[in-house]
Amino acid sequence: MRAAVLGATGFIGRALVPALAERGEVVAISRSGSTPAHPGIRSLAADLTSAESTRGALEGVDVAYHLVHSLGARDFSELDRQVAENVVTEAERAGVSQLVYLGGLGDDSPDLSPHLRSRRETGAVLSSSSVPVTTLSAAVVVGHGSAAFETIVALVDRLPVMVAPRWVSTPTQPIALADVIRYLTGVAGRSEALGESFDVGGPDVIDYGEMIRQIARLRGKRRRIVKVPVLSPRLSSYWLHLVTPVGASVARPLVEGLRNATVVRDDRIGELLPFPLTSFADAARDALGQAGASRTRR
Repeated sequence: MRAAVLGATGFIGRALVPALAERGEVVAISRSGSTPAHPGIRSLAADLTSAESTRGALEGVDVAYHLVHSLGARDFSELDRQVAENVVTEAERAGVSQLVYLGGLGDDSPDLSPHLRSRRETGAVLSSSSVPVTTLSAAVVVGHGSAAFETIVALVDRLPVMVAPRWVSTPTQPIALADVIRYLTGVAGRSEALGESFDVGGPDVIDYGEMIRQIARLRGKRRRIVKVPVLSPRLSSYWLHLVTPVGASVARPLVEGLRNATVVRDDRIGELLPFPLTSFADAARDALGQAGASRTRR
């Protein structure tokens, strides 16, 4: 099997590319084409917003993974739609057998944030062609380098008392990066997954306040959360910009999406690919350990 990863240098892509390379040849596609050298991996630079640049990128590919996300750009929704249109055109031309898309849980809610609405639109564009699509929908992916997870860690580290908006009580079902990678690699080439959509989540349904408290315990810190009803998503994003490494252009669409519950409602993926899921505490512990190791190497 020859796989292509679109968005190979992103948070998920960096973990997925070497995992796929254990099973066959991988084309790692990114704007920079700067994927680290590894046996069985070929890096390819392509601007997927350009139809001309995209042409030929999926030549000879069996399964293509769509992980591209323009969050942080002012017109991220339009850019993501344009990329998806170019990808499906090229996938059809190249005869790709399967597209695998990682979307967001909660994107079927009637009260969608712009971020989740964009994820839904991207999935719809990818599904509009003759190439079968497998969609996996996830909430917060817990791992070192995840914007959402790193934001929560920064809040724990910098604020002994958090004056937090109501979204800290929104239920969510975070999933470990390793478990997402296992699902992504597991659906490749599976006839049962073609044209299907699956929810993916870890074993714990918690709210964002509990995520903060669990990370604080792992950090050996005591943190107090004071909920207030008046902090709007826009103000929340500016608040996050002041106290976390995430810029307001990224924080705002993420925070606006936190008003939507992101919980698994369809667990069929567990029947197709059964394995023990990683708890949030264990996933967070691993991610914090990797972050510490990364700082030590610098």
